[in-house]
Amino acid sequence: MSLQLISKTTGILKTSELLAVPLRFASKKTGGSTRNPKGHARPKHRGWKVQDGHYVSAGTILATQLTPRFHPGLNVGFGKNGTLFALEHGKVLVTCEKTDLNWDHTWVQRHYAGRQDQTIYKKYFNVIPEKQHQRFKLIDEI
Repeated sequence: MSLQLISKTTGILKTSELLAVPLRFASKKTGGSTRNPKGHARPKHRGWKVQDGHYVSAGTILATQLTPRFHPGLNVGFGKNGTLFALEHGKVLVTCEKTDLNWDHTWVQRHYAGRQDQTIYKKYFNVIPEKQHQRFKLIDEI
């Protein structure tokens, strides 16, 4: 034990001397900067999640995006945040097709201004379902 906690005269530890020991707390934060360091933001990893020709199950995310770069095709859903997801089991097929844009929409006017007379092509994600089995018979045949 340290000499501050033991009485000099008797050599016995006293509780009154324990309370008299001064405590000192830090008045400032130690170490590090208060600013957030640059370059440490977690990336969103947007873009293609499944490549062309892969097999997916229903509900699989195919692509994430901020603005509609990719469009939903056959058996593909379009989420509120622009996420494309498969509605059925099957093989992914990505095609490049002409788009028929709604020119009355403000978003279309903002992003495609001056391109009304041009042909615009976009990538479409499609899910081609697997062939169903032919094991069922009609009731009339039985």
